[in-house]
Amino acid sequence: QVQLVESGGGLVQPGGSLRLACAASGRSFDGYAMGWFRQAPGKEREFVGAIRWSRGNKDYADSVKGRFRISRDAAKNTVYLQMDSLKPEDTAVYYCAAAATYGLIQSTRGYDYWGQGTQVTVSS
Repeated sequence: QVQLVESGGGLVQPGGSLRLACAASGRSFDGYAMGWFRQAPGKEREFVGAIRWSRGNKDYADSVKGRFRISRDAAKNTVYLQMDSLKPEDTAVYYCAAAATYGLIQSTRGYDYWGQGTQVTVSS
């Protein structure tokens, strides 16, 4: 069974950093896009960024460009989200997801598999 497991969330002060990890298992992810989404209370789940597993191409939401970076470690089957200069508005549950095709990588409907999420809270 395909599983995506997020880790690395927690409480951090504004301006701080966190590194989230998404451990993927159950199949080869060659050809997949690996995405990060987030959902704050009372809001829709929104796109954060994505990486194509094989090519390494990346895409980011405007709200996080210059602050967040996605990378992947094929040997560990893990995708990372490095978050710097965190703001209170970054507070949300962060989810990783896997898409078998590249056509809708910025939309939740484009993804086939989802993790359970990890809480990120940015507060002083």
